[in-house]
Amino acid sequence: MRALLFAGQGSQRQGMGAEVLDAFPEHCALADDILGLSVRELCLHGGDRLRLTRYAQPALFTVHALTYLAGREEQGEPDVVAGHSLGEFNALMVAGVLDFAGGLRLVAERGRLMGEADGGAMAAVLGAGLTEVERTLAASGRTDVEVANDNSATQVVISGTAAGVSAVTALLTAGDPAIRCVPLPVSAAFHSREMAPAARRFAAVLAETPLAPPRLPVISNVTARPYPPGEPVAALLGRQIRSRVRWTETMEHLLDSGVDEVTEIGRGRTLTGFWREAAASRRTPAAPGRATPAPAPAVPAPVAPAVPAPVAPAPAPVVPAASTAPAAPAVPAGSGLGSARFREVYRSRYAYVAGSMFQGIASTDLVVRMAGAGLFGFFGTGGLPLSGIRAALDDIGRRLAPGAPYGMNLLHDMTDSAGERATVDLFLRYGVRYVEAAAFTRITAPLVLYRAKGAHRDPGGRPVAVNQVLAKVSRPEVARQFLAPPPPELLDRLRAEGALTAEEAAAAAALPVASDLCVESDSGGHTDAGVALALLPTFVRLRDRAAAAVEGEPVRVGAAGGIGTPEAAAACFLLGADFVLTGSVNQCSPQAGTSDAVKDLLAGLDVQDVTYAPAGDLFELGSRVQVVRRGTLFPARANQLYELYRRHARLEDIDARTLATLERGCFGRPLAEVWDRTARHYRDTGRPEIVHDAERDPKRRMALVFKWYFAESSRAALAGAKENSANFQVHCGPAMGAFNRLVEGTALESWRRRDVDAIADLLMTGAAEVLAAAR
Repeated sequence: MRALLFAGQGSQRQGMGAEVLDAFPEHCALADDILGLSVRELCLHGGDRLRLTRYAQPALFTVHALTYLAGREEQGEPDVVAGHSLGEFNALMVAGVLDFAGGLRLVAERGRLMGEADGGAMAAVLGAGLTEVERTLAASGRTDVEVANDNSATQVVISGTAAGVSAVTALLTAGDPAIRCVPLPVSAAFHSREMAPAARRFAAVLAETPLAPPRLPVISNVTARPYPPGEPVAALLGRQIRSRVRWTETMEHLLDSGVDEVTEIGRGRTLTGFWREAAASRRTPAAPGRATPAPAPAVPAPVAPAVPAPVAPAPAPVVPAASTAPAAPAVPAGSGLGSARFREVYRSRYAYVAGSMFQGIASTDLVVRMAGAGLFGFFGTGGLPLSGIRAALDDIGRRLAPGAPYGMNLLHDMTDSAGERATVDLFLRYGVRYVEAAAFTRITAPLVLYRAKGAHRDPGGRPVAVNQVLAKVSRPEVARQFLAPPPPELLDRLRAEGALTAEEAAAAAALPVASDLCVESDSGGHTDAGVALALLPTFVRLRDRAAAAVEGEPVRVGAAGGIGTPEAAAACFLLGADFVLTGSVNQCSPQAGTSDAVKDLLAGLDVQDVTYAPAGDLFELGSRVQVVRRGTLFPARANQLYELYRRHARLEDIDARTLATLERGCFGRPLAEVWDRTARHYRDTGRPEIVHDAERDPKRRMALVFKWYFAESSRAALAGAKENSANFQVHCGPAMGAFNRLVEGTALESWRRRDVDAIADLLMTGAAEVLAAAR
């Protein structure tokens, strides 16, 4: 028997539905009429609106409904359906209780009512089951807190007054250090008695809505049993908003009913993880006391009807990561390559890192998958606002065990030192212990703050850094700065402002800024087009010469750029690399945070299908990036824009025919409208001075108008906007084509099977075989 499960709120993300929205234009038009806005725009470019309940719920219902319809013919009908909270409405649609339009109207009203609720708090309790949480609630004497979601044997969500939730979480964590409580940033105490007024109002809406009897069994969140035949669906559904989500019992009922397969619709595989945990518990009964699942099940993300909140900094001790990734072999081939100390520090079975890719293409799914497979990955923060970085940290914190290893990218922006400092402050607040520093041309105060925070001398007097900085560099003069201690004036300034203690500053003064130096040769995205054969030996010698001026551990030197085959990885290790870092090849994996359309494009590339184009972020300087040229006109159009910028002082100097071509091909709208949108963007993001300067400087205004094309071409690619596919901007190096050649005719020929850990295993075990054969 097969069950179909629908995820609830919290699984939303910008860009969702890109692969199905265009396939159902009539449904989208109907949704636009019902919601009074463009559902396509909301899903693909909704930004912060998707964090609001009133927008998130109808957007998710629409995407999940269309995803089901798109796969219905191939997968067939399920035997039973269930949905977590909001997802129950999708389940009811599948069972014929309501149609798409009726379901969307109900969900829109539900989202509005829940969004209007105010007051209260929620927290996810990780590492404890329902019995333990209810025992603590009873002992606390609090009547203002209750269980909102019973998700699994190791995950419960509590809901109630802010004071009550705070008191109960303190009792839970004080009683057992293995228990972790994660506050959720909600506006109200969802799925609790505090939602009774909203539930009454929603019940009145249900009473006026025609609901057919289900033609398939639908498991109710309220009872964890199918809706009873012959009884009105509205009777149970009206109680759902204020009732506990009984998901553990739902999984147990499915198992009792003979279900042996589940299909999940929604981002990630959180509900599948709950299913596996329940199934594992059946195979290995828990010991008396706390309900504990059988060997090594995943610890899925906390499921709650809202976007998750900041997680307290993770402690330093090593804790195995949790993931749905398959367990790694005990002693994999390739585990002896590179630096053993690198593997120890980064808690990885290989001296291998999945590097960051901007705008979350190196996604939370990617870093969680890598951690779960005993590997290491960096999340790509470039191009994301601080709120987006915070959301990524929240997501990772919910899905990984405390202390599990992962890293975050710190991308230098010479025009926004305040943003760099705010990002570092965020990393320190969340206890991020690994940072990939990229695009730095000089050492900055925020970077020094990150490296120095927590630095101290051990009992033997040796300086020790708590935070690891893996610096990606391609120029010797930059490498020298990372190999040296921080500039004294920066340490003095940070100490004077109280950001560092005297002990931290003194210890950091004896340490190099970088713990690891990654030599970045010709690669996707920003590149100096360097050659690994020349760069890597040069940087190893630089490291060796600089070692006398610093204390602490020697800086490890790794290699990145062009690594898409085992032979390339083996060559790096032969040249003396302590580790390797991959980028382009991971972009074509199920975990990459880009569109299926881009992945289809990447999977068809050969080694010659990339070229250079101007970089949008450094457009005026003429900096270049390596991008895909096959199947897109972006490189040609981007180069044309830069040439026009170089030759002209203002837009008005460009001939009318060329301007018309630009408006038709590059921009798809009049340039005056592009400028209006650009100016509004800078004003809305608190940077009106940029608009003011551009209105006085025609050359600057022209640059900003042209840079809009670069931003839009990236957005189109990330969203998979097929109507704009000719303008897709996809950063990529020739390693992608090399990898495609490598896996041609194998199971990994399809990108849908190229999990990031499978890519790592293939490259590293293959590199070991290459080197063994050469001996």
